[in-house]
Amino acid sequence: MSSFTGVFKDEIKKNLGFCIVDVDADWDGAFNFTNDLTFLTSCSQTLKGDISQRICTAAEVKLYASGFDIKSKSQSNNLQPNKNCNLSVWLNGCEPGWGCSAAEKVQLNNTKDIPVRSTDCQPCCPGFFCPRGITCMIPCPLGAYCPRGQLNQATGICEPYHYQLPSGKSNHSCGGADAWADISSSWDIFCSAGSYCPSTIQKNPCTQGHYCRTGSTDQESCFKLASCKPQSANQNITAYGVMVFAGLSFLLIIIYNCSDQVLATRERRIAKSRERAAASVRETQAREKWKSAKDIAKKHAVGLQTSLSRTFSRRKSMKGDLKAFGSKSASETPLPHVPSASAGTSGASKEKKDKNSLTKMIQQIEDDPDSQEGFNVEIGDKNIKKQAPKGKQLHTQSQIFKYAYGQIEKEKALQEENKNLTFSGVISMASDIEIRRRPTIQVSFKDLTLTLNAKNKHLLRCVTGELHPGRVSAVMGPSGAGKTTFLSALTGKATGCHTTGLVLINGKVESIRSYKKIIGFVPQDDIVHGNLTVEENLWFSARCRLSADLPKAEKVLVVERVIESLGLQAIRDSLVGTVERRGISGGQRKRVNVGLEMVMEPSLLILDEPTSGLDSSSSQLLLRALRREALEGVNICMVLHQPSYTLFRMFDDFILLAKGGLIVYHGPVKKVEEYFSSLGIVVPDRVNPPDYYIDILEGIVKPSSSTAVNYKQLPVRWMLHNGYPVPLDLLQGVEGMEGTSGESSAHGAATPEAETQDPSLAGEIWQDVKVHVEKKKDYLRSTFLSSNDLSNRVTPGVFQQYRYFLGRSGKQRLREARTQAVDFLILLLAGICLGTLAKVSDESFGATGYTYTVIAVSLLCKIAALRTFALDKLHYWRESASGMSGLAYFLAKDTVDHFNTLIKPVVYLSMFYFFNNPRSSVVDNYFVLLCLVYCVTGIAYILAIALEPGPAQLWAVLLPVVLTLIATSDSVADNSFFSNVANVCYAKWALEAFVISNAKRYAGVWLITRCGALNMRGYDLNNWYQCLVFLVVTGVLSRIVAFFCMMTLQKK
Repeated sequence: MSSFTGVFKDEIKKNLGFCIVDVDADWDGAFNFTNDLTFLTSCSQTLKGDISQRICTAAEVKLYASGFDIKSKSQSNNLQPNKNCNLSVWLNGCEPGWGCSAAEKVQLNNTKDIPVRSTDCQPCCPGFFCPRGITCMIPCPLGAYCPRGQLNQATGICEPYHYQLPSGKSNHSCGGADAWADISSSWDIFCSAGSYCPSTIQKNPCTQGHYCRTGSTDQESCFKLASCKPQSANQNITAYGVMVFAGLSFLLIIIYNCSDQVLATRERRIAKSRERAAASVRETQAREKWKSAKDIAKKHAVGLQTSLSRTFSRRKSMKGDLKAFGSKSASETPLPHVPSASAGTSGASKEKKDKNSLTKMIQQIEDDPDSQEGFNVEIGDKNIKKQAPKGKQLHTQSQIFKYAYGQIEKEKALQEENKNLTFSGVISMASDIEIRRRPTIQVSFKDLTLTLNAKNKHLLRCVTGELHPGRVSAVMGPSGAGKTTFLSALTGKATGCHTTGLVLINGKVESIRSYKKIIGFVPQDDIVHGNLTVEENLWFSARCRLSADLPKAEKVLVVERVIESLGLQAIRDSLVGTVERRGISGGQRKRVNVGLEMVMEPSLLILDEPTSGLDSSSSQLLLRALRREALEGVNICMVLHQPSYTLFRMFDDFILLAKGGLIVYHGPVKKVEEYFSSLGIVVPDRVNPPDYYIDILEGIVKPSSSTAVNYKQLPVRWMLHNGYPVPLDLLQGVEGMEGTSGESSAHGAATPEAETQDPSLAGEIWQDVKVHVEKKKDYLRSTFLSSNDLSNRVTPGVFQQYRYFLGRSGKQRLREARTQAVDFLILLLAGICLGTLAKVSDESFGATGYTYTVIAVSLLCKIAALRTFALDKLHYWRESASGMSGLAYFLAKDTVDHFNTLIKPVVYLSMFYFFNNPRSSVVDNYFVLLCLVYCVTGIAYILAIALEPGPAQLWAVLLPVVLTLIATSDSVADNSFFSNVANVCYAKWALEAFVISNAKRYAGVWLITRCGALNMRGYDLNNWYQCLVFLVVTGVLSRIVAFFCMMTLQKK
């Protein structure tokens, strides 16, 4: 038979290359009998050396192989007539299990001519099979058991085969095996399960501790912990599955129980590091600032004394004072007393004072900001030690100036007389040298009008005014007045609208998006990560949005300042909380929402209803923090609803909008009542002014009868009061005139006829479509057309932000350990069920069980992967709008999900493989599952980003089932469309990889079964790596599509 290898090698590669990869290895695995030639020796003795004349030639083997219909489910052989067996000639050797000898010498390698075999017809030798219709013998392949048949008198069948003796031939007896085909057609020659066949004529039962699969040539030893009884067809390795399950469960329990402790320990270490850094920076900054302040004060004092000496001609005495003032001992005191030199002497006697005395002095001033002493040059170190505070207290960068901010009003008069010797004057001089200044943004808008695209409807109209740095502005008005639209227009987020007028930034016509790195926008909804602590939320925002070259210690001080100013010290280590897990209160969450923008030190801060849901005290606390930000030059503007009078008086400027987006008042809060009084609108006693004005604009309250102004005239009155151009239609409405149909306003107002015309249904649908398209165009333009960055702030790059996002996502995933444990538990149960119920079938090489595996793993992993992006859409939209990298966010999320990609195949196989026990190796199954999970995770990303949660879950369930049915349907080949769809289905490639990894383990007697099954499904043994690559490429392309959707799809 070895001589046939060279004869058929090329033909096998051409026709059977999809199921036979290595011809030599597979041929040797089936017909290499060198280890046991007993059946040949016995046959030769029985035939008296005539065996070579009875073995089939290459032509006869080819004739036998041509009778297979390899595309059908059953690979039974249907031989064609030949010269020895046909309708006119039918010898005894043509019967199944019989063969004849050739009269002339035969050439076994002859592939063209079939020799005449008509002499000495006898039963086929054991170890050979003689097909019906051929008069020669073919050796049975290894793994087969081909004994001489025995006649069953009751049935007339030659057992163990299933052919009968021919009628009318009394001298005809049972012969050998009659066929070798697939297992469903010739199962009788396969070595039965529980036994092994070292040769084709010998069958031995498996001993204890071993197992023998169907078609085995040797028994295999069971694993140590596996149970194998005598004649076992497979080993029971459930114990290993239980061990893997126990190990994974133990690991999950450790992760679940220790994740919080690990995070807490790490956070404590980081907190200590931050405290040390902050303390070092505070000490250094304080000493440098005070040193600068002393130097400046000293120079001023010298100049002042020189001036006095010239005036009073007391130069000699003043020289002594100046000498004492400039001595080394005097310079070491906090600040010497100018008129007396004794202060310098007393300072010299305390040269070895504690190095932290300066910091303690600052701390004492901060703890008692209302003290009347202020910063007096007569306060010495002795007084500081007596009043030094005790206990650990926070120190932030802004605390150094806290007292100065509180004393500015009290010291104005003193500054006029001797500015540089006051506390605020000294600090301001020192700060001019040391303190970082934020760039200021002044926003001016002139005749700003927003009209909804494709609809003649104004959202804002003729809005003119300014927002100044260092001032807090409040925007109020009735519902529908366009307050949020006004903020969106200022920040460049008003999409789908036609904008006219001017928006100037610092007096220049520039896009406000060029300053987005120093602009903070606080949305109305509290978009805060609930599974992070308060400090973690603030710290992440600070690291990603502050300048990249800012030292870490400085960033720590910024975060500490915000935490202190917002009153979040007590809850800094508390989780914000989610729907399932309770966290901080709603008011605290609102302050954290504001703090996310404050930590990036914005120059322009826009807030949309930051006090909604807060009580009066919380609102005042928040507004005080914002006023402290304004003192540093921040331009703050916010929308409010019904503030208290106390809160209202805390604002600097007031913008009141009427319905239709028209301004009624824009100016200082102190002058609003004066302005409305000039119009005859006087606020009654015990009535909150903004509430009264809004009620008038709503039409709920009517002005007094003595007033000639109604609420519709108030916007026009404001325009006339400031000399702004008034649209013609508004002016006519005030005067009680009706415009003609041919007139239109100077600012694009609709004509009365246009307003009264009712469009048709088709027209409304068309207008809605146009509005939607315009909005999408505006969003894509603003997303992909980047404007020049004029903020002069270089934030961390993509790689650095990727590290920050990765750390945050890792923390969030650790705190979701319970959800992860539930996912793993469901996978374990699925593996147990499918491994127990869907046993591996040798006929299909386990295709049924693997089909269920593809569906189950795809479904469960997709549903779990939906949570990666579906729950964080709002957070991403907020972070991306502030300039954070979307690529870093996406890659970090995907990187954290790789943990599930690596672990979930192990979790599933720990049950499925050890309960099912296929012939393929664990490694092969793991790599296929690894690529499958990676692929379906990417598809789940697309569903999570592109769809709402409900439809996304529905599609995640339907897709695996539908695609797997298409990939495995028998009727797909008849339909070109579904055939093309099946070729791009990940389910088809995953199932093929599973079947290939199992099929390549079947050799010897399984060759025909393997080729038939693979050909019927259209699989190729050479495509295993190609299948894995396809799955990985599909996963990569899915992630690219998901990222594109994330960048282009916006919030509805």
